[in-house]
Amino acid sequence: MTAQVSLSRLDEQVLALAGVVQVARLVDQISRTGSYPLEFLEPSIHSLFAFEADNVADMYSGVGGVKLGLQNLAAMLANQQDNDQRDMVRYVFAILHLERKFSANPEMMSVVRSRLEHASFKADHFAGHVGETCQSIAGIYQDTLSHLKFRIKVTGSAQHLNDAKNADLIRALLLAGIRAAFAWRQLGGVRWKLAFQRRKILQRAQELSRQLTVV
Repeated sequence: MTAQVSLSRLDEQVLALAGVVQVARLVDQISRTGSYPLEFLEPSIHSLFAFEADNVADMYSGVGGVKLGLQNLAAMLANQQDNDQRDMVRYVFAILHLERKFSANPEMMSVVRSRLEHASFKADHFAGHVGETCQSIAGIYQDTLSHLKFRIKVTGSAQHLNDAKNADLIRALLLAGIRAAFAWRQLGGVRWKLAFQRRKILQRAQELSRQLTVV
């Protein structure tokens, strides 16, 4: 059970940014090891279907849904990430950049929204596992964002990257990362804040993570 917390606008920004970081961490882990923590994969994927969420926490069914992202965001801002996480940081900034390109294409945004609504219906009524839902979402990503001039290059183990299920997971997660990046920017998040408000964002990420308790 996740503790209820009162969220400020900065908290909302931090949670949205944590959503981006969580996706980047999951993509990195899947590409290198072929494994992932389901308790964080599911909230990230399901955030794509939170069309009418009142706040960022609701996108992830609570702050606990982005705990992995909060932890990795704090480590990233505190320069505590190890060399193995360099790709994760690269994915974070690549997702933020791709979201700007995507948001400049309203026609593509409309297509993605429509197809996600259809995928949401299928997820609610037919899919038994998040992996099945990811296959549908991956198709949306391939048909839309993968055609933009800027593309995110995912590196890792060829064995895991060439696995069709892993490829679907990665594409679906990248779309979830775009969703989180869009929310972050809508809340006033801009890249320069990562430098000039680094300490403040770090502090809130740490505090929000600490407030999470499992009963």
